[in-house]
Amino acid sequence: MKLTISQKKGVPVQEGMIGLFFEDINYAADGGLYAEMIENRSFEFLDCYGDKGDYYVKHDWGYGWHPAGNPEDCRMEYVTGSPVDRNNPHYLRFTALDEKQGFGNQAYTGIFLEKGKEYKVSFYARAVSYEGNVQILVRKEGESCAEACVLLEHGPREEGQFWHRYETVLKADEDVKAGEFVILLEKKGTVEFDFISMMPKDAVAGIFRRDLFEALKELHPGFLRFPGGCIIEGNTLENRYRWKESVGSPESRRGNFNRWAVHETSSENGWHTRYSHYNQTLGLGYYEYFLLCELIGAKPLPVMNVGLACQYQSYELVAMEDPAFGEFVQDALDLIAFANGGTDDPWGRLRAEMGHPKPFGLTMLGIGNEQWQTDKVDFFERYRAFEKAIHEKYPEIRLIGSAGPDVTSDRYQSAWDFYRKEGKGNPTFCYAVDEHYYVKPEWFYEHTDFYDEYARDVKVFSGEYAAHPVNGMNRGDANTLAGALAEAAFLTGVERNADVVVLASYAPLFARLGYAQWSPDMIWFDEEKVYCSPSYYVQKLYSEHMGTVTMPMEGQEKALAEEKLYVNVTLDEKRDEYILKAVNPGPDQKELELRDEAGNPICGKASAWVLTGDAGWQREDGQDGEERSSAGWPLPQASSIKKEEISIDGKLLLSPESFCVVRIAL
Repeated sequence: MKLTISQKKGVPVQEGMIGLFFEDINYAADGGLYAEMIENRSFEFLDCYGDKGDYYVKHDWGYGWHPAGNPEDCRMEYVTGSPVDRNNPHYLRFTALDEKQGFGNQAYTGIFLEKGKEYKVSFYARAVSYEGNVQILVRKEGESCAEACVLLEHGPREEGQFWHRYETVLKADEDVKAGEFVILLEKKGTVEFDFISMMPKDAVAGIFRRDLFEALKELHPGFLRFPGGCIIEGNTLENRYRWKESVGSPESRRGNFNRWAVHETSSENGWHTRYSHYNQTLGLGYYEYFLLCELIGAKPLPVMNVGLACQYQSYELVAMEDPAFGEFVQDALDLIAFANGGTDDPWGRLRAEMGHPKPFGLTMLGIGNEQWQTDKVDFFERYRAFEKAIHEKYPEIRLIGSAGPDVTSDRYQSAWDFYRKEGKGNPTFCYAVDEHYYVKPEWFYEHTDFYDEYARDVKVFSGEYAAHPVNGMNRGDANTLAGALAEAAFLTGVERNADVVVLASYAPLFARLGYAQWSPDMIWFDEEKVYCSPSYYVQKLYSEHMGTVTMPMEGQEKALAEEKLYVNVTLDEKRDEYILKAVNPGPDQKELELRDEAGNPICGKASAWVLTGDAGWQREDGQDGEERSSAGWPLPQASSIKKEEISIDGKLLLSPESFCVVRIAL
């Protein structure tokens, strides 16, 4: 097989084309990237039930909390009356009927501590009828592994109405898995508690779990889409993501139930799943999102609700003639002000008060997620209303439209007809259209030419895509090397068509083992470790080796695809290097002859990065076979990138079942 590398330049490749999409699915935020270790820290959790058109919640203020001693020696009451913040009105009124009584938190699968590491604990307390200390500790099987003592303030009874915030540090004496977080009163008495928090002191910016943050940063993403996905829409408009409730002090952010709490409910399970308590504290809110973008070097790409709940999961909408629809449009305008405004604007002033006087530099905004036009849903008119209002005030903002949930139906074609027609008289009407496809690996191989015939007037955002060899809940094994190679092959076509595809992001991003509603996912994790999937490494190789301009393939890619070899070439003008990407999904090594336009062999030194499966890997329990976590959850197929310095003598050998990136100096 032969490849001639042209000396002509093709089309520019947008810098930062490969990015990320963060949605709070699979416990990606609370229990994941947000470093908070306590579950239901504000005593506000909801238990969720229902199906399309009939969702409801039950109060479960004490979810995750339990007596830490004899239940008969204490009272745990979840009350309201004088809260720390009225947006989260419930708190714990704890009464110890004997000495050394207290309460504990389940903390997902329990507290994980690393020896020598420090953890910041904070809480609000009100000593109603108590004079003494409280003991904060993590214990395992009755033995303390880290502890601290806090003296509660107490005074005249008339001062008892006031809350005080306390903070202390726990230092781990040893490594601990599945530990219990406990607060004990040393004497009898009654104390009220709220907003109990435990964070690793090494959390990035005091917010982000460090190992997950580093995994994101190492991808060098060009952008970060947030907060969804279906999260932005909600099962109902009541539980949609309201960005204004996610800013300000964490104590003031009203908790919400998560749309994914009712994923795959049915009559057989009583419309109630094991994830029914999947809630959102919004500790990772819009300020933290913008800050995360800044810290990992990604451009923000927020998505706005257009007055529609999830069209898959709900019938709810706000009619455009309803005055309430204006609130959705105003939310978009105010978000731009929050991100970019000066301190003379109330939203810009709030951002500054939260600690970031400098604007975040928002340039893109998504209008709706997976929305489509129907007889009852006037999405196109909604988009027009948003576009008009935003561009009248902020003409520089690039807007992202929606093509619906697939790339094969009439609704997809209808969307493209709409954007292209409107764009003829208004070139800024829509910068790019968001396309989603979760498909079998075979589809990706068969459609590497998918964008070859697209018109170039309106751009494409491949906003959610992934190969699905299998799917389901908690299927880390759905992330296979074979699936990732199919994604890499498809991306050769995306890259080759960089004049129409300007943004691309895999989805979903995160999944906590044992808490995943959706598989496959890019990054799996538990309380202790991070497990990067083969798809993660495909994204990493693309983001780090995109080039600045394509090199025309002139049909060679089609001939190579007939031989089950998927190839593309770009030029990095900054480093004077060709970047060749090649996917060989087959079981045999293949040889690719490299020639210049005169037919001469291309020779010289090169750097190669090769993604393959790891041979000889074992499960953590030492048994051969499918890799599993220590808790028994299936993990992504093991894979790794190997870098080599090689000599090219007119040919390149491609390993079986591999994705190879080669940089060749001019």
